[in-house]
Amino acid sequence: MTPDAQDILNKSADQLMGQLAPALNAQYSQGAAAVMALLMKFAAKEYERGADIRAAENADIRALFAELAPRVDDAKLRKRLENAAATRDTSLAISALNAANHDLRRTLISVQIWIEDNGTRADQQRIWSVLKASADRRIVSLF
Repeated sequence: MTPDAQDILNKSADQLMGQLAPALNAQYSQGAAAVMALLMKFAAKEYERGADIRAAENADIRALFAELAPRVDDAKLRKRLENAAATRDTSLAISALNAANHDLRRTLISVQIWIEDNGTRADQQRIWSVLKASADRRIVSLF
């Protein structure tokens, strides 16, 4: 068996929380160990689903840009949307997905401002539905 990062983090967190933290004398040290164990559990969850979350989010934002671009009459912003919609994730590395997401979100902010001033209520709701889906995907549950 070859353990993956999720297994290593979860087993280490369990060991830290269950055996090491209670053995520490100082209350501060026990609390710090418990916090570290909890962060390891969060990191294990993120490891398992991090690339999937980011790739889906990037795809949703690109699809939104392709949908909204024809309705944007600001030529510069429309071109920016078209260019962003045409991009693709070239790597599933978290750092690459995060960089793409950062660029997409900067464009999303620009189009959201334009839509709030010039677009329809339906366009605003479409943006909010993408943002809600993103937030829902990123919810972390340890159970």
